[in-house]
Amino acid sequence: MMSTAALRAHLLRAGLAGTVATPRETSLRSYRLFAARDPRLLIGLDPEWAWTQRDVIALMAQKCGVSADPRHTSGQDVIDPELTLAALDAFADRLGTVARSGGPVLLGTGHPHRLLGFYAALAGALSAAGCGVLTPAQGRCVDITTRFGLRTFVIDYVRGVALVRPHGPGRTGCEPGAHTHSPLPVRLALQAAADAGGPLPALVIGDHGWVCGAGQLGFEAMGLGDTDDPALFVGQAEGRVSVVVPLDDGVRADYYRPLIRYVLDRACLSR
Repeated sequence: MMSTAALRAHLLRAGLAGTVATPRETSLRSYRLFAARDPRLLIGLDPEWAWTQRDVIALMAQKCGVSADPRHTSGQDVIDPELTLAALDAFADRLGTVARSGGPVLLGTGHPHRLLGFYAALAGALSAAGCGVLTPAQGRCVDITTRFGLRTFVIDYVRGVALVRPHGPGRTGCEPGAHTHSPLPVRLALQAAADAGGPLPALVIGDHGWVCGAGQLGFEAMGLGDTDDPALFVGQAEGRVSVVVPLDDGVRADYYRPLIRYVLDRACLSR
C-alpha cells in the first residue's frame, strides 16, 4: 500500500496540492459569482443558506487551505495537502462501504481529458466487487449553454464513466469528451434511469455538475473539487455532497495514478 508520506510527496511534486495552477484571481471571481448565484458557478446546486463572498472564502480556506484573507487577491492558489489526504481517506472509506454493499453506482466527469482514467479505475474495481456500474441515457442528446452559445452534446460512456461529446452534422461519435460544468447530463441520466424502472445509484462519483446535480436531487454524491469549484464544498457544508477531495483537477492524467492505487488499497478494492 502506498504510504501517506509518499502520496503527500507526490501531491506536492505533481502540483495536485501545495501551490497549484489556479490563479487566486480566478478563485475569487468564482466565489463572487457563486455568492451572486450565477448558474455557471452553482453547477446544479441550489444553496439553502445565504453565502457572501467572504463566507465562501472562509469555507474554502477551511476545506481546501486557500488564503482566508480577502485582501489576498493575486498569485497562485494553495491547497493544503493534509486536507487532500484526509478527504482521500474519507473518499476511500465510502467507496469501500458501497463496494461491500454491492449497491449500484454512477460515475461521470466533466474533465474527461484529465480524470477519465481515475474514474474508470474506480468503475472497474467497483464492478469487480459486484456493484452495478450504471450507464443510463447513453446516446441521448443534451443542450448545454457554453461560452460559444447553446451547443448539443451526446452522453456517452467510456469504461463505465459518463461524459459528453459534441453532436451534430459531420460528427463521427469518436470525438473526445468535452469539458463541462453543467448538471444537465446527470439530471438526464438519473431521469432516464428512473423512467426505465431500473436501479438508481446508491452513489454518484465525479466532479462539477455530476456531483452537485446529483446531490441536489437527493442522491449521495462525492468527488473531486478544485479551488475555483466552490459549489461542491458548499454542497458538502449543507449536507448534499458527502465527500469532496480538494485537488487541482487539471494536471496531467498520469499524475492521478498514485491516487488510484492509494484509494483502492484503502478501500480494499485492489486486485
